[in-house]
Amino acid sequence: MNFRKQHSIEPTPLQLAPLVDVLLLLVIFFAVTSHYASVEQLMDVSVPAADTGKEDRTRNVGEIIVNIKADGGIIVNGQEVNAEQLLRNLANIVAVNKDQAVILRGDEVVDYKHVISVLDTCQKAGIWNIAFATRRPDAEPPAQPQ
Repeated sequence: MNFRKQHSIEPTPLQLAPLVDVLLLLVIFFAVTSHYASVEQLMDVSVPAADTGKEDRTRNVGEIIVNIKADGGIIVNGQEVNAEQLLRNLANIVAVNKDQAVILRGDEVVDYKHVISVLDTCQKAGIWNIAFATRRPDAEPPAQPQ
């Protein structure tokens, strides 16, 4: 005599709706962040060429890219700022993150005094982690808008 009841355990079906929701959110997140990362590279700043520059495809989250245009204008996050606004913004960021990284993208024809002004502003804000953007010598500079 068999007094035990035979219970069959039904397999749990795979829930696709939550999986699709999560994947859709990830796709949207990466699409938006990649768009804003590429916007900084598409500005009308032609960085100088360097033989010894290394290509750094890995970017840190929170890097600040400061573009210095040929006329000396400073652009951060797509907005043109002056030296006082840049100092205030950088000082606020350094108050939160002491090791903040800054990448300077100076146009190859910009006057040296504009680059030094931005470097001085970074120093006043307490930023020490500064890198200079360059391009490979064989790469053609982007066409300047007329």
